[in-house]
Amino acid sequence: MSGSANRPVRRRAFVLGTAAAAGTAALSGTASAAAFGWSDDGSNYVVDTGANLVFKVSKTNGDLTSLVYRGTEYQGYDGKNSHIESGLGTSTVSIRQSGSTILISVAYGTLRHYYAARSGENNIYLWTNKADDSVSATRYILRVKKGLFLNDEPDSYTYAPTTIEASDVFAKPDGQTRSKHYSRLRVMDYDYTGWTTGSVGLWIVRSNHEKASGGPFYRSLLRHRSADGGGLYEILYYGQNQTEAQRFGLQGPYVIALTDGGAPSSSLFPGTLTTSWADSLGISGYVDASGRGRVAGVGISGRNTAYPYTVGIANSSAQYWGSARSSDGWFSIGGVLPGTYTLTVHKGELAVHTTSVTVTAGSTTTLNTLAIPSSNDPGNATAIWRIGDWNGTPSGFKNADLMTYAHPSDVRAAAWTGNVVIGSNETASFPCYLWKDVNSGILVYFRLTAAQAAAAHTLRIGVTTAYANGRPQVTVNDTWTSAIPSPPTQPNTRSLTNGSYRGNNHTFTYSVPASAWKTDNSQYNVLRIDVVSGSGTTGYLSAGTAIDAIDLLA
Repeated sequence: MSGSANRPVRRRAFVLGTAAAAGTAALSGTASAAAFGWSDDGSNYVVDTGANLVFKVSKTNGDLTSLVYRGTEYQGYDGKNSHIESGLGTSTVSIRQSGSTILISVAYGTLRHYYAARSGENNIYLWTNKADDSVSATRYILRVKKGLFLNDEPDSYTYAPTTIEASDVFAKPDGQTRSKHYSRLRVMDYDYTGWTTGSVGLWIVRSNHEKASGGPFYRSLLRHRSADGGGLYEILYYGQNQTEAQRFGLQGPYVIALTDGGAPSSSLFPGTLTTSWADSLGISGYVDASGRGRVAGVGISGRNTAYPYTVGIANSSAQYWGSARSSDGWFSIGGVLPGTYTLTVHKGELAVHTTSVTVTAGSTTTLNTLAIPSSNDPGNATAIWRIGDWNGTPSGFKNADLMTYAHPSDVRAAAWTGNVVIGSNETASFPCYLWKDVNSGILVYFRLTAAQAAAAHTLRIGVTTAYANGRPQVTVNDTWTSAIPSPPTQPNTRSLTNGSYRGNNHTFTYSVPASAWKTDNSQYNVLRIDVVSGSGTTGYLSAGTAIDAIDLLA
């Protein structure tokens, strides 16, 4: 499910800049600093936008080989160009000008990729149509020369010389960790990524992700820095921590935008950008606004107003989402391809209601108030005690926020071990992640009244993902031990160590008999939670799981 209007958006704070003054739109076939047009230098098509941007695209493989803004070259590092995935092989590359638009088309097998320039704009519009998995086109990477932008954000490893995991997680001398994975942000939290010097800004504005996978809460690469230079990403499909199959078709436009230091114009943002000028360009898979529809809901009842709600629609071909209005749950999701979708209402990131909706081109499907059954929200159940909130995330647990931008071994992380006492800041004391080889066997102490101890109770443990089939087995007072639960379906790649807790939310339920409880209500009952699995390796790559909530029902 991907970007649309009416969603909460968190952006890094930059002072907004103004677009560079547009140059004249001379419709010539030659490039110059003052005229819109293109030329052929023998190896590349050279495009001058007529503003302050001149770029080159290889006639051999469709790489972006040069990106010159205000006379400075920004493209490339370590002898590499900017391109789809790691670059395409020999391709058929063509160019044509249609009025105030220049379109470069790249054909490689079944894949089609496009660059478009508009007269007077310092932007490059890109589309990628991946028809099947014959090409491993999962990203577009814009490579940027070293020394042009300074950055030491969490998704940077410029100053992190020690490798601590795989080849993409690093440690600085002070013990802080860095990785291109550590972006903090979910897809729904950002519209663009990039850098600014204060006088020049270089950005990638993301597409609406209608053909991406993973939904609004998915986290993936946004940017990186190394000794050689930097990279900005548009992730079309990324295999790590995926909860959905890959979707095929035209993705875009996403935009390379250069500014005088400010953020890119909001007119380029997903849900706002209009491209009627591209309707007649013949882009493979392109569907204009008239071929799309909208779905809107008048409200959502049964909400817990302490939480944000997100509505997503998805099928095997496309995904979209929008935020529900806090006052009444109203939502509207536009730009939707025709089809029948599963509509899911999320409390935080926890699915609490699903239904089906059909969208037709040129019209709005209006839904009456969606009612969330009380039983669909596990937070509505009466509990003797509860650790955390049922919102589909580990928020509030120990180290939870840090784990979206750091490795678990980071010096800033609090100790992953330590026991928990109900009634004594239990959520903040309980670690957000449990691993078989790190902190398995954590103890939770709690008291029961005589009446409570005389009855059987249901214990629930909600998780948001798991690594290597890690799942919880519980023991009460060393007298009763649960069976080993079956592992739910989860992504089979790294997650807990590369900045993401997002997998498939799942609730483990344990029926604890009355005989397990202590009858003296002055004594603590002791719950032990172990992580069990036959998979995984050691340390933070041993089998593990991320916690959503734990409670003992009345």
